[in-house]
Amino acid sequence: MAGFIPSDQAAQGSPERLRVAVGCGIGATIETYDFIGFGTAAALYFGDVFFPDSDPMSATLLSFATLGIGFAARPLGGIIAGHLGDRIGRKPVLVGSLLIMGIATVLIGCLPTYQMVGTWAPILLVAVRVIQGLAFGAEWGGAILMTFEHAPWRRRGLYTGITQAGFPVGLLLANLAFLFSTHTLSDTWAWRVPFLLSAVLIVVGILIRLKIDESPEFQQIQQSGEVAKNPLLEVLREDWHNVLRAFCLRCAETAGYAVSVTFVLSYLDDGDAPDVSGNVSLTALVAASALGIAATVLWGRLSDRVGRRPVYLLGCVVTLLWGVPMFLLVNTETAALVLVSFAVSYAVCQNSLAGVQGAWFSELFATKTRTAGTSLAYQLSAVVSGFTPMIATALYSATGWAGPAALFSVYGLLGLVATLTTQETWDAAAREEADRAALPPSPRTAPTVSEAVR
Repeated sequence: MAGFIPSDQAAQGSPERLRVAVGCGIGATIETYDFIGFGTAAALYFGDVFFPDSDPMSATLLSFATLGIGFAARPLGGIIAGHLGDRIGRKPVLVGSLLIMGIATVLIGCLPTYQMVGTWAPILLVAVRVIQGLAFGAEWGGAILMTFEHAPWRRRGLYTGITQAGFPVGLLLANLAFLFSTHTLSDTWAWRVPFLLSAVLIVVGILIRLKIDESPEFQQIQQSGEVAKNPLLEVLREDWHNVLRAFCLRCAETAGYAVSVTFVLSYLDDGDAPDVSGNVSLTALVAASALGIAATVLWGRLSDRVGRRPVYLLGCVVTLLWGVPMFLLVNTETAALVLVSFAVSYAVCQNSLAGVQGAWFSELFATKTRTAGTSLAYQLSAVVSGFTPMIATALYSATGWAGPAALFSVYGLLGLVATLTTQETWDAAAREEADRAALPPSPRTAPTVSEAVR
């Protein structure tokens, strides 16, 4: 972003900048509720419901494999959405992805079990999961870029942090739904109701997103005739190094979450592991999710003050060092320490990275290929994170908890190396330039400011 001079609108942000951030965040909440709910159900229910003929360990592996398939589909969704977002606009992608995700999620709640239709049950589960993955892959780039391109230059970390906070809100709602259903409904309905409830959320989300205006920066490149003919090929040809860097940066966050939350939930539910009830683990995750809502926004705001790289470095270092202490805490079987483990894993390790990604990733790419570049990097990393719980389960089977702990730290190391090799897009010079641009114009000299072009 060196040498980037904002237009007046980029310096001040669009008049509806806050409404866009909140609206995109609400959409992110709904999609995360849908997608993360599947992860919780996979950890707690799907092994028995869809793979009952397998032994417990194999059932868990197959359940997590189904979870991973959805993540594997996300890059294709990101590629399609990236192309469309840079060609026809950010808004249509936002509405379409939410609608498809909602339909797929409600269908999961309606699926027959293995006892009803035999092997057709897991086949149908995989099919619907692929559709979920495509829709979720299309979500992030559109939501983040709409927020980023409406936000004032000086507070893009804060505003994209608001949208990113939709993900812990979705996580909170999903786990509250499962916590409620687990204690009030029979096993037949305990995993179905959270998916069926998303139908209400989808209607609300669609209505909100239809009222959001198109990105002003995309409208500028449309009017200037600079829309990329093939955004994907262009970004791979001219910016492949930033795609690779963002991919590695993202792996540290999302794959780390897959170990510290998705796998650990299953680990605590395993009869051979620490004797921690599902009530304790879900309650701890709910508390961590609530904490993560504020944490994500605050980490994003901090990156506006000190730069993107310092915040990301801190998160990666903590992740690198946290693997062993995380398992030592949950192994105590003490509810308070399990809560501490989830809180640090989520609000510090995960949220410190997620809170920065929206602004940093967007700043790494040119406006005309921004959706393609950010979506591709972000969703390719989902393949790694999607199969991480299965890898962690296999490591646990072979080495005990030390294997997953080491895997978590390896992801922290990967993020650390990627952070050190990625340019700082928001250094002191850029912050000072943004401060000057935000000042009212001199009464004697009219400012000359170029368009916001990366």
